[in-house]
Amino acid sequence: MNSAAITVHESVMDPQAELWFAEPAGFLALPLAALLAEPATSAADALSVIAAPLLASAPDEMARQQLVALVASGQQALGALCGFGTVHCSIGLHRDDVGPVRAPLLSLFTISWRDTNVAPRGVTAARAATAADGHTRIAFEEVPCGPAVFSETTVRYAAESGLPQHPLLQIHAHLPHPDCKRLAVLTISAVAVSRREEYRAVLRGIVGTVRFEDPLGVAS
Repeated sequence: MNSAAITVHESVMDPQAELWFAEPAGFLALPLAALLAEPATSAADALSVIAAPLLASAPDEMARQQLVALVASGQQALGALCGFGTVHCSIGLHRDDVGPVRAPLLSLFTISWRDTNVAPRGVTAARAATAADGHTRIAFEEVPCGPAVFSETTVRYAAESGLPQHPLLQIHAHLPHPDCKRLAVLTISAVAVSRREEYRAVLRGIVGTVRFEDPLGVAS
């Protein structure tokens, strides 16, 4: 049996990090700071340099403007996520080895912080479960980083929202921080609702790696 390769991201060295975790193969982290850089900053200039070859490859001006609009729409969506406390976002692309078509499966993995009332971690986790309006399959468990609550939602956007009408599966894990003042919410979102069992396993695998203290002892 071949062992899976493990790549340690440079962020593990960040002394300001508040949570450590590992993602399985198939997920690509989005550089939120670069993608949401303020205009007229060095980060924005760097993004322009990176995007220039892509824009230059467009066959005509209309295609170029469509690409610019698509990027702007993506930035707006990422900005909205960050406005709700999202600090990490990854795009998952995996091959469907179960379905007859074997089409690629697209998903989104996010980590967000939520402030909570000061309370023991188990109490915070229980509150997350009871306050999860519209959530199903709510389960309280102990994981390596402490208590956790898992839950699921299936979102259907209204037609007038302009968003895709496909049902969106969201699988959540609520992990109270040891400071007892906040919790981390890990979520996998996917339109492949029929693959919920697989996505449950993926999220649980990620949660199993979460630590609130530097596991490698290099960030301190």
